[in-house]
Amino acid sequence: MADKAVTTLPKPQMRGYLNAAIKRNIIGALTLAAVSGFLFKTLVGNERKRKYAEFYRTYDAEKEFEEMRAKGLFQSC
Repeated sequence: MADKAVTTLPKPQMRGYLNAAIKRNIIGALTLAAVSGFLFKTLVGNERKRKYAEFYRTYDAEKEFEEMRAKGLFQSC
């Protein structure tokens, strides 16, 4: 009667487990890298491009030079 109460567990699947785990991890890593790269480009890169474009659209080199010259930053001018 004690023999029938004991349940036997199936043997674990060990053959090919490492290859399956590596494949799963590589797919997860590539997906995470692609998503994070896209988010970085959209959130940081595009904002940085917009700020550089705004700076160079309104930048006046002559005015900047005159302000530095008025402050006495140049020895030759």
